Amino acid sequence: MFATIDFYKKAKDAGIKPIIGMEAYVAGTKGREDRSEKVAHHLILVAQNAEGYANLRYLSSTAYMDGFYYHPRIDKKVLAQHSKGLFALTACLGGEVTSACFRGDMDHARRAATEYKDIFEPGHFFLEVQSNGIPEQDKANENLKQLSRDLDIPLCATADAHYIKREDARAHELLMCIASGKTLSDGKRLRHSTDKLYVTSPQEMLEFFRDTPEAVHNTQVIADQCNLELKLGKPMLPTFKVPDSHTPDSFMAELAFEGLHERFKELHHAGAKFDPEMYRARLNLELNVIQKMGFSGYFLIVQDFINWAKKANIPVGPGRGSGAGSLVAYALRITDLDPLPYNLLFERFLNPERVSMPDFDIDFCQDRRDEVIKYVSQKYGEMNVGQIITFGSLKAKSVLRDVCRVFGLPFSEGDRIAKLVPEVLGITLKEAIEQEARLKEMMEKPSNVGEVEGKPVTTKDVLEIALALEGLHRQPGMHAAGVVIADKPLWEFVPVYQPPGEKTLITQFAKDEVEAAGLVKFDFLGLKTLTVIQNALDLINRNPPNGKKLERQDIPLHDELMWKLMADGDTAGVFQMESSGFTEMVMKLKPSCFEDVIAAGALYRPGPLDSGMVDVFINRKHGREPVTYPHPALEPVLKDTYGVIVYQEQVMQISQVLGGYTLGRADLLRRAMGKKKAEVMQAERAGFLEGCKKNNVDLKVAGEIFDLMEKFAEYGFNKSHSAAYGLITIHTAWLKAHFPVEFMAALLTSEKDNTDKVVRHIGEAREAGHQVLPPDVNQSDMAFGAVDGKIRFGLGAINGVGEGAIESIVEARKDGFFKGLFDFCERVDSRRVNKKVLEALVKAGAFDFEKRPRRQLFETIERAMNRGSASQKDKAAGQSSLFGMLAGPAAGGGGGMKDDYAQVEEWPEKERLAFEKDAIGFYVSGHPLHQYDKELKRYARPVTSVQRARRDEKITVGGIVAALRERPTKTGKRMAWVTLEDLSGSIELVCFPGKGGRPLDDGQGRQVDQGRAQAGVRELGRRCSKGDDPILVSGTVQISQRDEESPTAELIVEDIQS
Repeated sequence: MFATIDFYKKAKDAGIKPIIGMEAYVAGTKGREDRSEKVAHHLILVAQNAEGYANLRYLSSTAYMDGFYYHPRIDKKVLAQHSKGLFALTACLGGEVTSACFRGDMDHARRAATEYKDIFEPGHFFLEVQSNGIPEQDKANENLKQLSRDLDIPLCATADAHYIKREDARAHELLMCIASGKTLSDGKRLRHSTDKLYVTSPQEMLEFFRDTPEAVHNTQVIADQCNLELKLGKPMLPTFKVPDSHTPDSFMAELAFEGLHERFKELHHAGAKFDPEMYRARLNLELNVIQKMGFSGYFLIVQDFINWAKKANIPVGPGRGSGAGSLVAYALRITDLDPLPYNLLFERFLNPERVSMPDFDIDFCQDRRDEVIKYVSQKYGEMNVGQIITFGSLKAKSVLRDVCRVFGLPFSEGDRIAKLVPEVLGITLKEAIEQEARLKEMMEKPSNVGEVEGKPVTTKDVLEIALALEGLHRQPGMHAAGVVIADKPLWEFVPVYQPPGEKTLITQFAKDEVEAAGLVKFDFLGLKTLTVIQNALDLINRNPPNGKKLERQDIPLHDELMWKLMADGDTAGVFQMESSGFTEMVMKLKPSCFEDVIAAGALYRPGPLDSGMVDVFINRKHGREPVTYPHPALEPVLKDTYGVIVYQEQVMQISQVLGGYTLGRADLLRRAMGKKKAEVMQAERAGFLEGCKKNNVDLKVAGEIFDLMEKFAEYGFNKSHSAAYGLITIHTAWLKAHFPVEFMAALLTSEKDNTDKVVRHIGEAREAGHQVLPPDVNQSDMAFGAVDGKIRFGLGAINGVGEGAIESIVEARKDGFFKGLFDFCERVDSRRVNKKVLEALVKAGAFDFEKRPRRQLFETIERAMNRGSASQKDKAAGQSSLFGMLAGPAAGGGGGMKDDYAQVEEWPEKERLAFEKDAIGFYVSGHPLHQYDKELKRYARPVTSVQRARRDEKITVGGIVAALRERPTKTGKRMAWVTLEDLSGSIELVCFPGKGGRPLDDGQGRQVDQGRAQAGVRELGRRCSKGDDPILVSGTVQISQRDEESPTAELIVEDIQS
């Protein structure tokens, strides 16, 4: 039922009567609890009315929750309990009755048909006949007609429509291949044996069933009786239980005033100057609006799970979006940024002149977000809480690649065509063909690119199929944040599903459709930075400064060392400021107050950057341009932004100050400006000018200000969001400035699964003079740590060392540090710390404290384990060594036995480092490139600089080949994708082969010399296999956008030098 609401709305808009139903899977004779048979018969169910729709929702939901086995299944028992208000049709050849009729098993057909007839209300069960060009269906139809006469069950004629027009059959065939991961040449792929599975016309239906016109008539009879009207749009909040002496309004007001009193204590403690009466007046104003709009329950629900999270020590963000402008939210500790000092507007969040649901977006620590969702599920009921589905769609580039794959074309061919799509966000394939001459030529002058089942495949074939499939849903996913909460089971509002093996309920409707159905969405976002901040604080508080535990709220908003860090561009890991572009902007801006940080978050976006606003702002801040105001009365509104309109709230305040608008009315003007409707803007201009006239503002000046507001409404950003996220920026920047080792260790832990970022952050830490050490069984925990002013790798970073092994190591260490390998083997649980774990620990350097060659330790593992095992057996038996009792404990452990290490030399440096990288994925104790550092800096740029380069820029980089993937092209040549690594990180290189004795067009109109490229592939392959010395690679930067979201840079290889 995934598309129900979308279909319903579109049908209504088109003046078509929507009929809601689903094709159910009905389990075999043993019921849906049975797992011994895979059979599941099709059955069409159609909702006649609201009761039928409710039954559909339940049946669809329980099929996923309780009956999933290869398919979401129901059985006849549950169907009988939920059959009211439903019409049922016997479906296609997959239906129980229809398949029995095809097989000629009329006894089974009669028995099943009679069962279904008894399940449904009189006149609600039909035998379904179809005409689709399938011989088996024709045979079934004849027996279905006889069955209708025998059992007095009416016939119903339908079209088994899988696509709209007959000519769409080919595209649908490819779509099935995309869904199943098959190619057209795969003989085992799912395929239809007919091209007649389209939406047939009334005339065709009458012609197909001219001998049984009553079957076509009954189709209309069913349609006429289906009169389902969905009640959409009214939100239904779950009930929040309040004390008996309270209503939701009075309870929220009591909590808000109590919370405000606590906030006053915090402000006094911080030495802040404030007017309590101003706060109380603002709180009363907000409470009045919230209560009139009926949203007290919403605020109570949100404050409850946020405050539960805080009590459970789960980091929660200070705010997100316009909700940070609410003083009630601040008093209830939903947010942690006081809105009054920064002129954050409540009306931007909740407008009394435009009733709409409030929407708090809440950031939680990424690692513990699920705990909050679990709390909500337990509080409101597991069946009453769920997450929201999303649908991944076939977009321009991805659909081209998919179609080429299904046609059996080489990856390089699909990649070549896809890369011709211009890098424009949201561009459609049709627009791409119109804009890109080479794509247009592929349509108008097609060339052969392959062959399928003996027929040529042309570029036009690829593009036409891709155009037909573009925009279709590819696969379901789960919304990154959306959670719905109800006070009764979700299926009473929407159908739900559960992915196989999962316990989480997920709505079958996407975000907008869920809200249309009446459920209220709460956004629980996971923000990695909150995890970094908490982990950094935890490391700091192991040895807190001045003996006082440091909390997030203790971090000041003003700090000279922090401003210097930003001005110096030392922003790696600083929230919002990590990108090279933001770093460049903030180095020019040189923030000197929190207001500058708020503005920076609003300014670093395409609109302000492209319009020149950012340069004006920076020049005015530093006195290079005079600060001017459009009208003297606007100085209080624009002073913090040097006379530049940066925020949406400033547009609202200008309307209030000059035009006499209420802030609610001003918010409506802001929204209208964003929509750019000419007739609406004309009316708004007149209203603004009239208000200005009453306030004695010159009409010419007022008109110019309105034009300015309209222009900046395109660029203006939500100040409440920028302020709340600016606070997170401050927290990360301050921690990095004052506790760089702890902060970088926390940052590395958060990025432990991203090799490129770990390499980059290790490089940054070392450049800043911070030593990065390998793991150590005596000092490392699971994550990266800070030890004696150095960053220490965690044991969790070692490949093959699981949580059980680490727990055993940490537990054994409570009795004191390990003296060496033998002592370690005697004390840890050998069932969890086996030989493979020990080998990985040694290769990673976790026993380097012994000051022995790693190879010596490695060759000694087996004898250390044998002695450890024997010692543990003796202890378990209550025995001890006679020699041990006589000699007493020795420094090396082992009850007095001598630690017998293998006498071998250390591995060669390259081999030792290779083992280290194999164990933890990185070079830590050294790097093969260290000896070439000066030469690389002289002749090449860091590989990470490619990500900041311009398209088509010529660049030379140097490093070692870390990985290589080769693919043959359709001409038998080889092309390669290469990972090149240096001390800063890694980058992907693309090395194209020659083609037909001519230079190769790489798909972007550039040509790569055939001989050089082929030699390049061979050279890269040789170096990758031999782990040779570094190489210099010159090439052209290409920007690609493989996932349609985040652009990445590659280097097209043109030259390779040793």
